[in-house]
Amino acid sequence: MQDTNRDSNQLLNQAQQAELQGNNHEALQIYQQLLLLHPTELGLHARCGNLCAQLARFEEAAGYFRRLLQANKKSDDTRNALCYCLAALGNQAHSNSNYLQAEACFEEVIQHQPGNAAYWYNLGNAQRELGKPQAALESLRLSIKFDPNDADAHNNLGNVQRELGRLDAAIASYERALQINPNLHHALAHLVHQKQHICDWTDLDVQITEIRRLVREEPSAQISPFAFLALSGATASEQKQCASNWANNLFGHMIENSAQTAPNKTKNAKEKINIGYLSADFRLHPLAFLITELIEKHDRNKFKVVAYSYGAVDNTPTRKRLVKAFDQFNDIRSLNDIQAVQKIQQDDIDILVDLTGFTQTSRTGIVALKPAPISINWLGYAGTMGYLNNKPLFDYIFADHIIAPNPDDFSEQLLYLPCYQPNDSQRPIGKNTTKVENNLPADVFVFCCFNQTFKITAAIFSAWMRILEHAPNSVLWLLDCNPWAKSNLQREAENAGVAAERIIFAPRVPITEHLARHVHANLFLDTLPYNAHTTASDALFMGVPVLTILGNTLASRVAASLLTRAGLPELIANNLQDYEQKAVFFAQHPEKLNELNLANKKSPLFDASQFARDIEQQYLNIWGKLDISTKLP
Repeated sequence: MQDTNRDSNQLLNQAQQAELQGNNHEALQIYQQLLLLHPTELGLHARCGNLCAQLARFEEAAGYFRRLLQANKKSDDTRNALCYCLAALGNQAHSNSNYLQAEACFEEVIQHQPGNAAYWYNLGNAQRELGKPQAALESLRLSIKFDPNDADAHNNLGNVQRELGRLDAAIASYERALQINPNLHHALAHLVHQKQHICDWTDLDVQITEIRRLVREEPSAQISPFAFLALSGATASEQKQCASNWANNLFGHMIENSAQTAPNKTKNAKEKINIGYLSADFRLHPLAFLITELIEKHDRNKFKVVAYSYGAVDNTPTRKRLVKAFDQFNDIRSLNDIQAVQKIQQDDIDILVDLTGFTQTSRTGIVALKPAPISINWLGYAGTMGYLNNKPLFDYIFADHIIAPNPDDFSEQLLYLPCYQPNDSQRPIGKNTTKVENNLPADVFVFCCFNQTFKITAAIFSAWMRILEHAPNSVLWLLDCNPWAKSNLQREAENAGVAAERIIFAPRVPITEHLARHVHANLFLDTLPYNAHTTASDALFMGVPVLTILGNTLASRVAASLLTRAGLPELIANNLQDYEQKAVFFAQHPEKLNELNLANKKSPLFDASQFARDIEQQYLNIWGKLDISTKLP
């Protein structure tokens, strides 16, 4: 830098020394002081941009790189740096506008370097985030063409193939990624989860054991908490550790650099408590058949109920009913996480309830930024959300004494309800069909399980085959989730000595038709370690008894909670042997099912008004005891 000013030289030396010592925060502050003295010095803009990127302050970094590009539009290095910052910012803040900018930026640099694998890789990632899976597929394939040994590219290609329903290709991509880099732990987690979806149990026990070890011993391993819920043998303690690892990996840097977003709020006497519900699933989705009537039944004299929706708009009657149910409905898809936080603060939300958790479309980063004095984890993710920077990510979780017998399994404080899961008593039911129309034999006992296939374990399926063996005049009716699962399950049945035609697959149909066909089932057989949740409520609503096993984690105890609330404790088995015996007994004595208290729609399980009063009392309790000063930074 051509500068004879002694103070500037001193500052420059201090900045360089701080950088050498790894004090990037201090170095950045000094370089920024120098920029005030020398605003046109491009080298200082470059240093500030690079340091901001290293500190995960991508929005600031992008600003510096934009100014550099204005000065030198032909600099591929600067354009490349800007692209990376925009892509990272999109991931960090879940902003479509950032992904759009990243997409345009990478498309531009590819014009200059069409054989650059990294550019195609990042373009594919941006396209995937923008909901362009086919374009992302082609971009990632080109990335692999130019660099066939990039394990991350194979992994991300697998993610796109999975979303396009090409599960066999996705599994092959994950396997290739692991061949290249056996330490790409998230590829292993993806591989196992997709093998579960297609019911390919080859080497699964060994792979699950390794994933559980990674969760316990390598916190930096990116293991999806949602997929982890379905792993046989995983404990509640390991689930909490997995959630904590995930939260710190995703949000640790973001929280460090965003103290300015914390709520500046005082607790004043107010006529109503403002409840915010945050979700990706305010649409035709199982969540809607749990939550809608509760929202309608909230006491508007005591509460204002506000929605924050970041999922797809499907314009279905289900969506329209939900929009109408809330006092205020906000579509926040166009807002990044910080903007969403500011919106929630402007709306003066007192209690924010996240209904999505660590599922695929999660925007838990919004909650991590603490936009409301109280945060509650509920319903979308069947487990604890863990700790972030050694503090609970959420303040509370709604539970009941069945699903949460041990408070130590949770990072959140437990708020007990009579039953964890609400239910809509106005589920839409289609027209009647016949057994023949559903490919069911006329005079047989029909066991069913309409859970997704990733919940079917080898142990559970073996139990089902033994049940069919001891109940020869019966069939098993499963949901047809994908062709690979269907083929694998038919083969497993034949290996167990059960004719493949006794496994009957129900095609996916609209929810009205799906509910209507339940009348042809005699007994719903639940799965373990991930129970039927909404699917169990659907069955009970239609008068189909559900047989479950009481597990050791929240996800494995939900059906037991529902049955307890419905007054059907005799359908809760203590272990696999008890489960099999009960199933065979009911198949041999179907009249005994008629003696059960199947009140279905009249059951307390479907009393949304009472559920609203129960949950509102908890809202009043936690708001009443809140010391707002403890919530401020």
